[in-house]
Amino acid sequence: MYGLLGLVVAAMVFFADWEQIRKSFFNVEIIKSMFPEVVTVGARNTIIYTALAFALGIVWALGLALMKLSSVAPYRWFATAYIELFRGLPALITIILVGFGLPLAFGWSIPGGTLGKGAIGLGIVAAAYMAETIRAGIQAVPRGQMEAARSLGMSSGTAMTYIILPQAFRIIIPPLTNELVLLIKDTSLLFVLGSTPQSKELTKFARDVMAAKVNATPLTVVAVMYLLITLPLTYLVRKLERKAEAEKR
Repeated sequence: MYGLLGLVVAAMVFFADWEQIRKSFFNVEIIKSMFPEVVTVGARNTIIYTALAFALGIVWALGLALMKLSSVAPYRWFATAYIELFRGLPALITIILVGFGLPLAFGWSIPGGTLGKGAIGLGIVAAAYMAETIRAGIQAVPRGQMEAARSLGMSSGTAMTYIILPQAFRIIIPPLTNELVLLIKDTSLLFVLGSTPQSKELTKFARDVMAAKVNATPLTVVAVMYLLITLPLTYLVRKLERKAEAEKR
């Protein structure tokens, strides 16, 4: 297998048209023309969309997780239906629904324009995934913690807020960070909402430059920008997972 792989790589190196590859994917003039806007507009907006969607998503996910663990049956039914619905639907469908479907059907005007629509659309989807992560984290906390808190006179709500949730979030930091990485990449779906020159995220920015220059170099630049954002986060996830495993031992 190593020999076969070596032959394939050698054939690619020998037969590839490197000059055409350079012109199509690594055109220096196009790369220069994309800066600094690819950072000050594209990367900035990607981070803003991600931060807003993550903040909305985690707050709503916490509510869903608590409803799913509730002793009140209608709460559990609602949370289960929501989670299954938005985990089953493609994120793109949800974004289109929020951006166009609901405003057309009910005449709603979502504040913030593309920013508001994008953050809410992504937040709705992210909440469905993070709710299950938070629920698992809460259930991973030993039941004796709640019993001990109640024996000290704490109410269920107080014990959940000050005893259970801090421990649960410590457990679920690695998977939540993974969700953040996925959310960064999902911002590429927001092109369907349209955008102004100042509200483009990285993928929309690259698509526009690529259409204007008739060249694939913008995709290379944007791929590098995504990696610069996500690789430190994935490294953090691995470090946190190793730390959690060490603490268990």
